Amino acid sequence: MEQVELKFERENRSGLIAAGSYLFDAARRLGIEVEADCGRVGECDSCAMKITAGGELLSEPTLAELNQLNNERRKNGERLSCQAKIEKSGEIAVMTNKKEETKEPSAEEKTEEYRKQFEELPLEKKIASLLELEAIALGETFSFVLNSPYKIFGKVMDVLAEFGLKLENDAKKAKRPNEHDTEKNKPAENGKAEKDTGKNKKKTTRKTNDGSK
Repeated sequence: MEQVELKFERENRSGLIAAGSYLFDAARRLGIEVEADCGRVGECDSCAMKITAGGELLSEPTLAELNQLNNERRKNGERLSCQAKIEKSGEIAVMTNKKEETKEPSAEEKTEEYRKQFEELPLEKKIASLLELEAIALGETFSFVLNSPYKIFGKVMDVLAEFGLKLENDAKKAKRPNEHDTEKNKPAENGKAEKDTGKNKKKTTRKTNDGSK
């Protein structure tokens, strides 16, 4: 079986790889991680590598490589490692693309950036942003109450239940006919009783007067 001595210059790592292997698989065998955003179907250039020596030992560029790599990149020796296959024995040197490190901004940097963006907003948008922040703060406060110890939560629920019961009683009282409301009828009944007593007194007085005549 024909073999190739493959060297990755950036990682300073080399080894013997069997002919018929793709550069992508060869890199993995030597412990070098290669990105493949498209899943190794040749629809991106995340696995591109620069062949610095032994490019003639590889297969011809595929249609996917022609689509993903322009003429300048191909002339510079770039190949898609998921498409380039080792076909002949010899020595191949490869330079992998340097991964760009993404640095997350600190909390202070985020705050300063937000402050600058806020200062550039027109007045109406500043007010809208402040109202939105206030709504978020209220939501977090309510969430804190819900997640507080059960005693605090129980007290809050008791207050809400008592308030709800009062509303329910007021609603029932409003729908009750006047004649069924004993409290409303008490003054009327007392007044009627006083009137009836007065009438009876008048009748008794008339009878007494008639008898005396």
